[in-house]
Amino acid sequence: MSPCCWLALLALVPFALATNPGVKVKLTEKGIEYGKQIGMASLQQKLKTMKVPDLSGTERVAPIGKVKYSLTGITIVNLGLPYSALALVPDTGISLSITNAFISLHGNWKIRYLSFIKDSGSFDLEVNGLTVTDSITIKSDETGRPTVSSVNCVANVGSASIKFHGGASWLYNLFSAYIDKALRSALQKQICPLVADTITDMNPHLKTLNVLAKVDKYAEVEYSMVTSPTISNASIDFSLKGEFYNIGKHQEPPFSPTPFSLPPQVNNMLYIGMSAFTTNSAGFVYNNAGALSLYITDDMIPPSSPIRLNTRTFGAFIPEIAKRFPSMMMKLLVKTVKEPTIFFEPNNVTVQASGSVTAYAIQPNTTLSPLFVLNMVSQSLNQEVRSLDNIFLMVLKVAVIPKVNGECFPSLIIYI
Repeated sequence: MSPCCWLALLALVPFALATNPGVKVKLTEKGIEYGKQIGMASLQQKLKTMKVPDLSGTERVAPIGKVKYSLTGITIVNLGLPYSALALVPDTGISLSITNAFISLHGNWKIRYLSFIKDSGSFDLEVNGLTVTDSITIKSDETGRPTVSSVNCVANVGSASIKFHGGASWLYNLFSAYIDKALRSALQKQICPLVADTITDMNPHLKTLNVLAKVDKYAEVEYSMVTSPTISNASIDFSLKGEFYNIGKHQEPPFSPTPFSLPPQVNNMLYIGMSAFTTNSAGFVYNNAGALSLYITDDMIPPSSPIRLNTRTFGAFIPEIAKRFPSMMMKLLVKTVKEPTIFFEPNNVTVQASGSVTAYAIQPNTTLSPLFVLNMVSQSLNQEVRSLDNIFLMVLKVAVIPKVNGECFPSLIIYI
């Protein structure tokens, strides 16, 4: 095979190994706008820390000739970002636009001319019409965490007015234009680096995001990004792994996530979609841990039910039970024999589960005597077992399913 063919195959490897997500999160423009309020407050605080360096120079000023000047102790006394906007740029990131910003500065000035004449005082500079544009890229790093960066930042200082205090007033107008120009240039050079710092300062915090969360003593869930976000005109879509694992043992299940998509709605700030892969990986994990089991006792069955968990009721179907264990209460152990499978369909969730039911008689000393085991998915049932099967289905409906609906899936209704 030619080298060109090998290169072509290698180029396809990342696409072949791409992982479908188990969870998708859609952040709309409304959600981004909400985040902007926090981000702009942080940027404003960052810009207020801007240090304007001392400036000095020599300018030829008519009619007195060369004038040496220095500007020192320049501090920002006020800064405002009244108008800002964020817009999504498809396949790129977010564009930041700040307009009509203003900065107020205070400092000290000194001049010397004609080799021996000196003068000094203070000044106040008002800068208006400051504009800043920048592009923010959002990608996934090697750990599946988001990372942001600043590209193509441009700052432009609009109009400026300076007021001098102290010294000879006739001299102000002679060199104010030079000072105005020097300060505007110094500001323009510092704004974009500070904007970039504000954006990249988020990365250390993003690096600490937990992408593996403990659920309980059996399971933990990983929700790192499997690809960099997809950006459209209306939203940023994050693809997360969304896979459950046994704690300390990351064993992949015998199935893989399949592609799915979120609905196109963008009316809310945030949309979260979960695929059947995520729920099925949870079933795989809990089944491996032996956690998908439940004891059913008579007090879990509604008093109005004609079916009671005692040897008298079950003795009607298996007389030997009533003879060997007369007038005893019973306990049922319901457990899965393989991981359950969940199917998501429009307006419906289907759960397929294979399980067994082990019946016990409760002795007077509370020890349990096994009576029988019923496979709930067996198709070769005799008439007596079919009747028991119907009884257990009723018990599941009145005791197990309400518990699952109320505790495990409060937003879902599960039927059998």
